[in-house]
Amino acid sequence: MSEQPVPGVLPAVAAGAHELTDWRHALHTMAETAFEEHRTSAFVAAKLESFGLSVDRGLAGTGLVATLKGRLGEGPAIGLRADMDALDIYEATNLAYRSDTPGKMHACGHDGHMTMLLGAARHLAANPDFAGTVHFIFQPAEENEGGGRVMVEQGLFERFPMDQVYGLHNWPNAPFGTFLGRVGPMFAAFDTFEVKIIGRGAHAAMPQRGVDPVLTASLVVAQLQSIVSRSVSPQEAAVVTVTQIHGGETWNIIPDEVVLRGTARTFTPETRDLVERRFRAVVEGVCAAQGADSEIRYERRYPSLVNWTEPFGTAVETARAMAGDDHVVADFEPIMAAEDFAYMLQAVPGAYLCLASGPGPNLHNAQYDFNDALLPVGASYWVNLVHRVLAPAG
Repeated sequence: MSEQPVPGVLPAVAAGAHELTDWRHALHTMAETAFEEHRTSAFVAAKLESFGLSVDRGLAGTGLVATLKGRLGEGPAIGLRADMDALDIYEATNLAYRSDTPGKMHACGHDGHMTMLLGAARHLAANPDFAGTVHFIFQPAEENEGGGRVMVEQGLFERFPMDQVYGLHNWPNAPFGTFLGRVGPMFAAFDTFEVKIIGRGAHAAMPQRGVDPVLTASLVVAQLQSIVSRSVSPQEAAVVTVTQIHGGETWNIIPDEVVLRGTARTFTPETRDLVERRFRAVVEGVCAAQGADSEIRYERRYPSLVNWTEPFGTAVETARAMAGDDHVVADFEPIMAAEDFAYMLQAVPGAYLCLASGPGPNLHNAQYDFNDALLPVGASYWVNLVHRVLAPAG
């Protein structure tokens, strides 16, 4: 897919765009999910080593960190992060480079994220005209399993001290080449829940002899919606969504139990606490009113991704210098999706932007494919960011 050129794309990066496309297609083919990115990790490591970089392996299992020192003297150390994992989706494209593993697919663009960072690493390794150190972070298991948390817990920032860390994600269906972000909370905290509602089975024709968990589950689902509409301030944002209901085997038997599963999303710790507290109260109260019991498993997964003010300003300045004011949105609306780069931003100051890829299928869609025209844009952004943050003093 061709697009209008974006100002600030480095000619040397643009000249190698065909190779970036080949790398991205290869990575798309070898789609692997959380902590199983062995082929992917080996491919990325081989490219980094071919650029003359040493590669440290093993953080979070398949994670990689490559380090490059600038030739213009001492300076800060920064990290640039790309995610590596695919999704459990059966690919519905007819691409020549479609996933070779049924049920695994790069449907979120992580193949493109890796390629953009590889393109920047190649350019910077050949032209290390900066003062300081760059760590290229390739992180596994962003989708649901918290590879970012694992890397932090296993000593990412102790082994590779960094003053700042940055992330970048493609964003379909916004004008191509536009950079999107906001200071403060940008992605939501992500929690999951499972509720087992325990009743007493009975013949469907004689419901008075049982305790109906199906009816109870229906009332629970309806009442959970009151958390956002009646307990959360209208000035705050939250989502409570039931995504699964499991129960019963046949037409004429009320089952003994029903299981509900779903997710809650919030932006602030206070609202997160409130939603969990009200969730438990609603489930327990409705079940008690119906004579049913409940077992609740409520798991806090990713925290909210919060951009730091100064690094976010630096990222936005870099984007504006590249793409112009018309292609930077610095007050982008908060996103209810979650991103485990949040764990890195809890540990080290930094910022995260989205980079618009133009019209096309949405993320996590079986027909999604990363827009290859974006590869030199993202790679150039990384290079320009390094030059801005690690400019020599004086």
